[in-house]
Amino acid sequence: MTAMHKLVRPIALSLIGAAVAMTSLAASAFQQDGKIVAGSDVTFFPYEYMDNNRPAGFDIEFLDGLGKVMGRKVETVDTRFPNLITGLQGGRFDVTNSSMYITAERVKVIDMIPYLKSGESILALKGGEFQPKRPEDFCGHKIGSMAATSWLAQMNKLSAEYCVKNGLKPIAISEYATDPQTTQAMLAHAVEAQITDAAVARGVVDKLGGRVVISSDSLIYPVLNGFGVKKGNDEVKKALVDALAKYRTTPEYAALLKKYNFQAPTDEDIATLMPKP
Repeated sequence: MTAMHKLVRPIALSLIGAAVAMTSLAASAFQQDGKIVAGSDVTFFPYEYMDNNRPAGFDIEFLDGLGKVMGRKVETVDTRFPNLITGLQGGRFDVTNSSMYITAERVKVIDMIPYLKSGESILALKGGEFQPKRPEDFCGHKIGSMAATSWLAQMNKLSAEYCVKNGLKPIAISEYATDPQTTQAMLAHAVEAQITDAAVARGVVDKLGGRVVISSDSLIYPVLNGFGVKKGNDEVKKALVDALAKYRTTPEYAALLKKYNFQAPTDEDIATLMPKP
């Protein structure tokens, strides 16, 4: 090897290393200049839904507000809920913005930023014989739920560790692609009750004019809602965290919470409910 070759090789390797580093940096940045590309399942009223062929709802308005703070416009990509995490990991969008509950399983595979406190309620047919007050009442009954939700694991655990161990019949759980399809299944008597997000349940009661009721009498499984960010994408994560801190001080943020009757998480909520990775 000549002296020139000895000199060129380290330079070439350095250039390759720099190129790899730049590629890695680019991969962890926002996908488009001036935009936030967000994955949402736009079938989950009142969080995200279509209104006159445009995405609407709390999550949509909330991320729009953060986008303004960041100087970016939001582009919503509609996809079904079970595809959100894989879509995020595969680079289809910068964030998930779809009322996603923060669970221990999810924070193992993506980073999550809390922005709301929520939980579930139980829907039943108005005047129906089955009016469950709590999940323990589900033993021996057929319950409907949207697929890939965090409470499904809790329901299966309850069925095995409470119902069966106490000599009761297990819970029969039917999963549907969207929450409205689950409600339709209940209206068609394919399932006896539906478990869903508490705010979604209120919206269903309002929209169906009293055909269904919230049969539960307290919030079930309190939890934090969060944005999802691909692990290692620190630029997007930091931008969202900083924008959230600024947006929370604005009158627009307070008005948005009041409009939807939602609850912002306190520091105590986050300390108590945020799972450890």
